[in-house]
Amino acid sequence: MRLEELIERFSRGDRRALARAITLVESGHPFGVALLQQLRGKGRAKVVGLTGSPGAGKSTLADRLIEVARAAGERVAVLAVDPSSPFTGGAVLGDRIRMMRHYADEGVFIRSMASRGALGGLAGATVGALALLEAFGFDWIFIETVGVGQSEVDIARVADTTVLVLTPAAGDAVQAFKAGVMEIAEVIVVNKFDLPGGPRLIEELRATLELAPPHPGGWKVPILTAVASRGQGAAELLDAIREHRAHLEATGQLQAHRLERARFEIQAVIQEWGRRMSQDATPLLNEVAEGKKTPEEAAGEILRAALAEG
Repeated sequence: MRLEELIERFSRGDRRALARAITLVESGHPFGVALLQQLRGKGRAKVVGLTGSPGAGKSTLADRLIEVARAAGERVAVLAVDPSSPFTGGAVLGDRIRMMRHYADEGVFIRSMASRGALGGLAGATVGALALLEAFGFDWIFIETVGVGQSEVDIARVADTTVLVLTPAAGDAVQAFKAGVMEIAEVIVVNKFDLPGGPRLIEELRATLELAPPHPGGWKVPILTAVASRGQGAAELLDAIREHRAHLEATGQLQAHRLERARFEIQAVIQEWGRRMSQDATPLLNEVAEGKKTPEEAAGEILRAALAEG
């Protein structure tokens, strides 16, 4: 397919053209770069990051959020960032299976993307796919991350609103605070609240938030409860996300979020250059291992070679 034809079909709302465009961006194809040059910056979707430990119910919660948004007539896209297969580098498609009931809905688009070993759990291609989904005209874009951890805080650099999903059975709030995740959460939801220990976890969260640095603009992080498997709490969660978006707009922080997303994408490109170029740099690696060059000198050579190649 010619680039002009793909853009024309994309502009007409062809979902197959959208899927093809994301594939081109994810693979690093020159057409993907050209598409982003023409389509980036269009659309005003509300971008929401869902993070939390595996088993916290992020996919089930996303499924319920889709349900609530669609009932309001809004179009929804989901990027489920899955662990990469160690053999193919592709995504393990677990999250798409959980949301299968929405596939017949033309107002819903769900895509799994591989983390591809990105240090923060988010590959730079995820941000490129996000830009395409915005240009396609979705009202909501949910990004579900691999799982929680120190490096997982990168989601806050991409999403406008970061939702931290916890459960009573997954450990106390102090562990989340140590991982740095409590500091980046703009909304906290305790899922599976019907399990023992729910009220105690709420108390711990409130006490822990007292120790966290204040959010810009004076935003007070709400703590919500949900039982996503029963559909409980999803409407209240979506309302809280809307309130945070309104807060960003009222305090002029939305543009700062978008600039940070661009910074993340640039850094992801540099990281990918380093990963790709260092794979074929055995002589250079030997020089570093033997002490003939510093890692900084080697990194400089790799970046200069990448720039010359590009």
